[in-house]
Amino acid sequence: MLDTNTAVSGLLWHGTPGQLIDAAEAGSVELVTSTPLLVELKDVLWRPKFAKQLAARGLSPQDMFDGYAALATLVKAAVITPTLARDPDDDAVIACALAASADLVVSGDAHLLNLKHYQGIPIVTAAEAAKRIAL
Repeated sequence: MLDTNTAVSGLLWHGTPGQLIDAAEAGSVELVTSTPLLVELKDVLWRPKFAKQLAARGLSPQDMFDGYAALATLVKAAVITPTLARDPDDDAVIACALAASADLVVSGDAHLLNLKHYQGIPIVTAAEAAKRIAL
């Protein structure tokens, strides 16, 4: 599963996060998300700082959001005890990963990456995820 910063990076720019989304579109990997993560993604995609990049792709924030939402499997987030006191929003990532029994959490967020894993689910960078799935 991709956290929001990785999903945004993959949707708006080329590079490894984009390759992960391409792999999901090709059916090589399955992306999962939850309602709280989709709400966060929608909020982020509508930020003015991303307007130029969206325009360069000929897409609106809604188009980008709808495409990602259709690509990812929606799960009901697990209920967890607060884990990341410095960034409680990241708990939504962990709750989604647990609910989906995800193989990996892919993130660029230091708070998540510093955990390294949560209840047996590795938390890795996009580059590490690409290596693990042989992109």
